[in-house]
Amino acid sequence: MAAQETNTTNGNGQPDNRVVFFFDIDNCLYPKSAKVHDLMADLIDQYFQRHLNLPKEDAVRLHKEYYQNYGLAIEGLVRHHQIDPLEYNAKVDDALPLDNIIKPSDSLKKLLADIDKSKVKLWLFTNAYINHARRVVKLLEIEEFFEGITFCDYSQTPLVCKPHEDMFRKAMGEAGVERSEDCYFVDDSYLNCKKAQELGWTTAHLVEEGVKPPKTPASKYQITTLEELRTVFPELFKKDEQ
Repeated sequence: MAAQETNTTNGNGQPDNRVVFFFDIDNCLYPKSAKVHDLMADLIDQYFQRHLNLPKEDAVRLHKEYYQNYGLAIEGLVRHHQIDPLEYNAKVDDALPLDNIIKPSDSLKKLLADIDKSKVKLWLFTNAYINHARRVVKLLEIEEFFEGITFCDYSQTPLVCKPHEDMFRKAMGEAGVERSEDCYFVDDSYLNCKKAQELGWTTAHLVEEGVKPPKTPASKYQITTLEELRTVFPELFKKDEQ
């Protein structure tokens, strides 16, 4: 798995005409029940309290506001408070005790293995920084299945992240795909899936059991488990493995 790698030819030097299947990472490749999001939210709230000198209630409110407005709390912090995003990453994402939480999944490995790689390029697409993304994928033991990753680069200004259109264009460029109709996508975020659908990507919104489904679907497809990808996107799987 390479970061920001662009490959538009196959191993024989011929044009790579495969479609690209973009996978979100957090709360997508592992379940929400792992509670990583809750742990991360607590660390973010603590960061708001310490660095902005806010009481807990105000920190929680502002965190939620920035997440809803920008899709990522750190973007609000950078825009309005000029914090160092890499220092934030060290105190939040890199501080998560993932080794004790995220474990490999045989069913996930089989799902990824059953996708027809002669037709599909698998690509990771995350709002996390590269350190966290690689850490999660390594713990899940699925690095071998993905050909690259597009991540939110906290070292760059301005920050570009989902659901901004520029982030989707960035992912297409890095994955080496030109047409929106050649892009497939799965994510647990309503806003991200809604934007992908608007841009012409074939999109599946992952809404796990126990999570309240949206009143208005984010995209054409809505699934409760990644296994349902076999049903909604059968054309991407090996014929005998659907």
